[in-house]
Amino acid sequence: MSRTLEWTVGVELTEDSGRTKAEARLKTGTSTLTGHGSARCNPADVDVPAIGDELAASRAMKDLAGKLMREANREMEAVGAGTVPQHTGPGYGWPEAVS
Repeated sequence: MSRTLEWTVGVELTEDSGRTKAEARLKTGTSTLTGHGSARCNPADVDVPAIGDELAASRAMKDLAGKLMREANREMEAVGAGTVPQHTGPGYGWPEAVS
């Protein structure tokens, strides 16, 4: 069986008083999931809005990914399948070399 799907993710960013908020919305055609993230500029740092946008958006997409994984786990359990193991390593950076 072969099939092709297209899921769309949109990210909306708003900034107010040094705080950026992001909402990431995944539309699958049959459902919509939403993730949230935020970032704030430390008053001692130079205000670079693009950095706040990137941090807030990445946090919203990470929240969205977690919600999508939990939904997949619920659906797998409902049909009697095992769930996907949770990753416990670092959230970013280079993985440790496997020897």
